Amino acid sequence: MAGLDGHPLYSCNRCRNPIALRDNLLSKKFKARSGDAYMFSEVLNVVLGEKREQQLITGRFVVADVYCSNCKEVLGWKYLKSFNDSQRYKLGRFIIEKAKVLKEYS
Repeated sequence: MAGLDGHPLYSCNRCRNPIALRDNLLSKKFKARSGDAYMFSEVLNVVLGEKREQQLITGRFVVADVYCSNCKEVLGWKYLKSFNDSQRYKLGRFIIEKAKVLKEYS
């Protein structure tokens, strides 16, 4: 966590592994399996699962689940492809479920 001192960050709720910096938070207005979710431009210490097509509220996408690299908890997903031009702004972004992370200060 060198270089993160004093910066707000989001950590895995299960193991406290740092997942994302506050500076990379794009939106708090997303929905996921467990309820509210955040959209991040970048995340840390995660592993991507297999690609799959998924029908979501805003359309059909190719996504990959995002897992904590430490405890393997599913935290959300990454948008890889959109079948709707108006949703392409999500590509490469990460949706992290609010219930799966803690906001902390390093």
